[in-house]
Amino acid sequence: MSEENRLGDYLRARREQVTPDDLGLPSHGVRRVPGLRREEVALLAGISSDYYLRLEQGRDRNPSAQILDALARVLLLDDTATAYLHQLAAPRPRTRRRPSRRPAVPPATAQLLGSIGLPAFVTDRTLDIIAVNPLATALVPAVRVGENRLRSFFLDPAERELHADWAATAAQCVAVFRRRLGTDVDDPRVVRLVGELSLKSAEFRKVWARHDVRPVVDKPIRMNHPQVGELSLTLSKLDVDGPDGLALAAYHAAPGSEDAERLALLASLTTGPARRRASGVDRRTGRAENRLDRPRPTT
Repeated sequence: MSEENRLGDYLRARREQVTPDDLGLPSHGVRRVPGLRREEVALLAGISSDYYLRLEQGRDRNPSAQILDALARVLLLDDTATAYLHQLAAPRPRTRRRPSRRPAVPPATAQLLGSIGLPAFVTDRTLDIIAVNPLATALVPAVRVGENRLRSFFLDPAERELHADWAATAAQCVAVFRRRLGTDVDDPRVVRLVGELSLKSAEFRKVWARHDVRPVVDKPIRMNHPQVGELSLTLSKLDVDGPDGLALAAYHAAPGSEDAERLALLASLTTGPARRRASGVDRRTGRAENRLDRPRPTT
């Protein structure tokens, strides 16, 4: 997203994601642009084509709330994306940026991380990991202090092998990242991260260009773990009180499920030799000897 024309970049990206069929429009003939034409968006939103062109080109940056809502309706934006559109159009106060620093994890959050009994970690607003418990690293080796979740998703081949739905999970991560940033994309750390990923990953460039924004919601994560096999876990995120935009993320499974048993087995493998011997693990191979190691029946 360019510094000078964030609103126009977003409108253009979202326009390209909506087809005439999505809105019940005729789509006869050859279309030279993906998605809707500018004049189609303008007509459906009840504004002139010239005015909409000025919005996309950044020559008019003060549309009314009514116009933004009309554009959101035409572009099929949900509530989160509509709020983001209004945020892009709002005047940005000029503030003096403080030097980037790694935020501190509140003591109570650190205590929770150590006692929660689930794979959990804390990220800052740029998805840098600033605290993690051992079980989280055992589950996802790239979850370590100092690593960045976006960088790991797109540049670490092990993440692709671990995540059964890698493409969808990575896209969700980007959309949540963009929503957490809002319009504050000129942070030097963000600029460096987006620049690095754009240069090194074609997949990231494609997903980033969509300008998707999504709320942080609990979502299922399917993994193929090398020690305990297939897992289907829920990743939940909770905001940490304070001004630094921290979030605590934890993986968990439905109580009593096979996934919960597999997660418990991984915990036993992580805590030391005494519990490892009692967990029904083959000491030669390090793999489970019980039913958790057998493939799940197909349905």
